[in-house]
Amino acid sequence: MTRPAPDPVGPGQESVWDYPRPASVRRCDRAIRVVLGGETICETSSSWQVLETSHPPTYYLPITAFIAGSLRPADGSSYCEWKGGQAAYFDLVARTRIAHRAAWYYPSPAPAFAMLTDHLALYAGMTDACYVDDERVVPQPGSFYGGWITPEVIGPFKGYPGTSGW
Repeated sequence: MTRPAPDPVGPGQESVWDYPRPASVRRCDRAIRVVLGGETICETSSSWQVLETSHPPTYYLPITAFIAGSLRPADGSSYCEWKGGQAAYFDLVARTRIAHRAAWYYPSPAPAFAMLTDHLALYAGMTDACYVDDERVVPQPGSFYGGWITPEVIGPFKGYPGTSGW
C-alpha cells in the first residue's frame, strides 16, 4: 500500500507524517486528565509522547499520577519491537466502572525508551474521557492503537479500515 497524502498543516499544527519510524519519544508538559466512572483517576503535567509515522501521539503517564486503587494488574501481554519487548497490562478502576486491559506499560523498556519506566499508556476510548489542556482527545481509530488525537495533530491516521499496510 502506498503512503497517503498528508492532510494540509495549518498554523500551530503538526503532521503525523513528519514523525519518525522507528518511533521516538518527546517530553510533554501539557496538563493531562483521565476520567473514568465520572471521577478523575489521573492528573499530571509531566508525561511522555511516543511519536511514530502515521500515528497520533501515544501519551505515557507516570504511574504515580493515578489515584490509589485505580490501577489493577491484568492478564495478558503484547509485544513492541521498538519500546522493549513485552508490555504488561492494567485494568483501570473507578468506584462505578472498570475498564479491562485499558492501560499498558513496559517493565523493561529498551534503552532508547528508558524514560518510559514507571509510565503507562492507555486507550482513551475505554475511559469516559481523556483531556490534554482541557481539550477532549479523540481516540486513535481501531482497537490496537493507543494514540490520542488533538486539534494540533493532523493525519490521516493509521487505524481506519484499509490502513493496515501503512
